[in-house]
Amino acid sequence: MARGEELKKAMEEAGREIGRDAVDDFLSGMDRDYFSLYPPEEIGDHVRMVSRLGAENRVVLKVTPRGDRRFDITVVAFDYFSEFSALCGLLSSFGLDIQSGNVHTFYPGRPVGGPNLLQGRLPRSKIVDVFRTRWRGEGEFDPPTRKRFEEALRALIALLDQERFLEAREWVNRRLIQYWSKANKERPALLSPIQVRFDNRRSPQWTLLDIHGQDTPGFLYAFSNALTLRGIYIHKVKIHNIGSEAHDQLYISDRRGKKITGEKDQRALKLSAVLIKQFTHYLNRAPDPARAIGAFDQLIDKIMEKGVSPPLISFLKKDETLTLLARLFGASEFLWEDFLRAQFEALLPVLERFKNQKLRRGRQTTVRELRRRLRAAKSFDDKKRILNQYKDREMFRIDMAHLLDPAGTLEEFSNALTDLAEAAIDQAYRICDDELMKQEGAPFTDEKGKPLFSICGLGKFGGREMGYASDIELLFVFGRPGKGRREVSGEAEIDHQRYFEKLSQQIVQFIEARQEGIFHVDTRLRPYGSSGLLAVSWDRFTAYYSPTGGAAPFERQALIKLRRAAGSASLGRKIEAYRDRFVYSGEPWDLRTALELRERQKKELVPPGKVNVKYGAGGILDIEYAAQYLQIAHGSRFPELKTPNTLQALDNLYRFGIMTKKRWKRLRESYLFLRTLIDALRIVRGNAKDLILPERASEEFTFLARRLGYGQRDWEKGKRELAKEIERRMAGADEVFTSLFAAG
Repeated sequence: MARGEELKKAMEEAGREIGRDAVDDFLSGMDRDYFSLYPPEEIGDHVRMVSRLGAENRVVLKVTPRGDRRFDITVVAFDYFSEFSALCGLLSSFGLDIQSGNVHTFYPGRPVGGPNLLQGRLPRSKIVDVFRTRWRGEGEFDPPTRKRFEEALRALIALLDQERFLEAREWVNRRLIQYWSKANKERPALLSPIQVRFDNRRSPQWTLLDIHGQDTPGFLYAFSNALTLRGIYIHKVKIHNIGSEAHDQLYISDRRGKKITGEKDQRALKLSAVLIKQFTHYLNRAPDPARAIGAFDQLIDKIMEKGVSPPLISFLKKDETLTLLARLFGASEFLWEDFLRAQFEALLPVLERFKNQKLRRGRQTTVRELRRRLRAAKSFDDKKRILNQYKDREMFRIDMAHLLDPAGTLEEFSNALTDLAEAAIDQAYRICDDELMKQEGAPFTDEKGKPLFSICGLGKFGGREMGYASDIELLFVFGRPGKGRREVSGEAEIDHQRYFEKLSQQIVQFIEARQEGIFHVDTRLRPYGSSGLLAVSWDRFTAYYSPTGGAAPFERQALIKLRRAAGSASLGRKIEAYRDRFVYSGEPWDLRTALELRERQKKELVPPGKVNVKYGAGGILDIEYAAQYLQIAHGSRFPELKTPNTLQALDNLYRFGIMTKKRWKRLRESYLFLRTLIDALRIVRGNAKDLILPERASEEFTFLARRLGYGQRDWEKGKRELAKEIERRMAGADEVFTSLFAAG
């Protein structure tokens, strides 16, 4: 029987089952090439599968074993934007290697003028995708595994049906990278050659993209994903692999259904697709693969927007660069959002230089570099802009070096950030003071005509313990007020309080935070808190922090962290000396009230069933408070305990026999672990406030574990290991704190 007769018979049989109209609709909407690719009985199967589609059934799957671990995977579904790429990724994530196949889109009734793609999917259009695959996963592609595959397929199509295209892509990315990580798939040779040819003559409707290249794991997914990220719609695909070579033909259009005809557009599409395709194979280096590919796509957008730079493209083709970007982009969306998008022009020099620079350059080096840049400023506003740009760039460099250099210590990271903060505050003070004196003249003092004004650090800044997203806690103190006269628009009188209050306000406003909680200047720890004056006189300072003053017990404790950071050195030394006399006076310390306050923090600031690594039992506050309670109790006898740094305090408490070796070791190790965990939480969230652990079953916890180096191959194992380590460290800190202060 001739093929035409066989097809007619097969269609008649199908028509009796599903209705002649459904068969005719299918036949009229399908491309002619389709009918030469499959035997009539398989076409009949496709027609029947299409008839099963409906509101409650958006996809139909058929798996046909072919022997020797080979399977034909037929997917019939409604058509959605990015569907082909998502299907390729899903197949690869299950260990199904695409050997060959064909992808078809048919348009019932074929609207005049071609399909309308403006809404992101084709109205009433459907797909018939046939993949010839080879099973390369562990075990067998047996019925239970096929069932899991079908469930995953339905979940994917549900996302696409709800037009949650970005979420669907992220979902597939994560599944695929998790599979690659566990299977320990090797990356292909760097930028293995890919030949891409555009042909606008072969099809009257679409541009033919002819691709030749080395067949690497997920090749088709990586390339098609790159196209969808560029807003390209894939209508039809012919897949053919010969040995290690992939030869694929993709019929594409832009989102409006138009061909890709412009030479500039074709060059840009080819470059971006090749770069994104290659970057896909570095995603197993990224803690969060979906976040990494999204940021890299935005980077490509920036390159296209600014104009293709040959040096930048060459830089992006390096193995070292792609590894660096995968780790960087996959760790923190906020590093990208805050720096790379805002200061894109600085990307190349910053990334190229960071490998040759130490994480900590030192305060003096930072001050010299900042002063050199400030010389170019012509106005007060110029100085403010230059200082903040330099601060942000250096902060990005430090954050990036800390992320990418596992050998770097937490103390180096904290010291580098603290050096930068000190340099920024010192220069902001000098600039604002000069500007204010130009406007109002200098206040009279007894110190050779220069104002006695000192800026002190508190909290993490005072303790040189800054981390990612730390704020800068400051206290402004000026010397004994004396009154003097000077000219301000004629004769006028101004006291020190007014001058230094205005100066303090200008310094706070001069240092701009890229985002709330990231190098944000905080002055709430001053006497009387937010309701008190911003600048505090020496007399008010000593009166407030005294046995008969207004300072609460917790404020005496907080003063442990005080340290002179900028301004008058002589006044700073006086402040620190007075701090020692007040805090470590040997006067009774209300430990019971302090412990009650700590219990309230646990109850009021930690939601039920949640773990807060700062406020919860065994959180970092238990370690810091344990050190501080003992410093106050014993500091009058041991001057070495008068330090604002927690690790130094713990070491000296052990050194002088106040803390046993076992307790010291447990608190020190838990402190370092929790500080690292807190930095990882903040760098993922870009938020200094939210220190509640994500749910252990969540993706956020998965990527937190990967960010910390757990589960690079086995994600689930990594989550279990991190959860166990958090529990162990916090339980250990809680046990030590309780045993030290149980008696109150």
